[in-house]
Amino acid sequence: MVLGIESSCDETGAGIVQDGKLLAHVVASSMDEHARFGGVVPEIAARAHLHAFNPVVRQALDRAGLRLKQIDAVAVTTGPGLSGALQVGLAGAKTLAYAAGVPLYGVHHLAGHVAADTLEHGPLPDPCVVLIVSGGHTSLLLVRDLVREPILHLGDTLDDAAGECFDKVARILGLPYPGGPAIDRAAHDGDPKAVAFPRPLTRPGDDPYAFSFSGLKTAAARWAEKHRQRGEEPPVADGAAALQEAVADVLTRKALAACRDYDVKTLIVVGGVAANSRVRALAERRCASAGIELRVPPMTLCTDNGAMIAAVGDLLVRSGAEPAPLTVSIDPSAPLEYASLTPLPATPVKIP
Repeated sequence: MVLGIESSCDETGAGIVQDGKLLAHVVASSMDEHARFGGVVPEIAARAHLHAFNPVVRQALDRAGLRLKQIDAVAVTTGPGLSGALQVGLAGAKTLAYAAGVPLYGVHHLAGHVAADTLEHGPLPDPCVVLIVSGGHTSLLLVRDLVREPILHLGDTLDDAAGECFDKVARILGLPYPGGPAIDRAAHDGDPKAVAFPRPLTRPGDDPYAFSFSGLKTAAARWAEKHRQRGEEPPVADGAAALQEAVADVLTRKALAACRDYDVKTLIVVGGVAANSRVRALAERRCASAGIELRVPPMTLCTDNGAMIAAVGDLLVRSGAEPAPLTVSIDPSAPLEYASLTPLPATPVKIP
């Protein structure tokens, strides 16, 4: 019975998983508090985690019909993420593990997104290609055993992630934060062929698995600026639809290429942008044409949550992995190499 804690950004999440089955998960978001600033404010996020931590954990235990003494292990995100936010979650998780007398596991946030799919579809196929698309990360991975073997990065974003591109263009178009859902809603009334936005890094000779969305963001900004220079507002619905189409096209094109090149029969799409309707629809169509199985977690498990961290903790416990020491620290910029992430604080330098 593993309790998972997630606090890397603006969601405080607690989830409980046993033998691959989700028993409960609760999320408290501080998104509304950040909306007026157009993005996440780290200090506000950390304070929101402080207020939400105990209620979220209590609700998760209540929904599962459990008491803390019935928990067998605690898993917590130790990176990457906002430093202050991660510190709140880790401090709380250490307290719970110590109070319950159970082991503590440090988990890489992105491995949590991968494991979220197992709560809906069961164990990951060996091998599988995983496309992670979120506000801060866009990566293509080759995954075999998530908790026993290193995770192979096929490609990552070179600048803005897909979610960042949505957020920034939404602001340019006068749409609310967070930008991803706002772009998705606006695109429903638009024409995806109305604007010929570029498809970055898709020409012959480009890195087949790397991503870059900064230039696409700039192209959208210039398109909007040209309209305003003529004294007219840009057609938001068309711009949103065309932008969304460009992002979905690049993401799915590269993901299918990776499946083909590595002879992999399953593509898993995870992360907050996996909730985007066009990304899902285009992935479904292209996977069906290529004979590739597509797995996408439910919408509630695409965004940050404690259930995904509990899922990794559950896999670590069942694999016999060593728990983290209570001196485990955070790593706000940790690369994804292994699902288990147990950085230790630096040894103080003694000055003679």
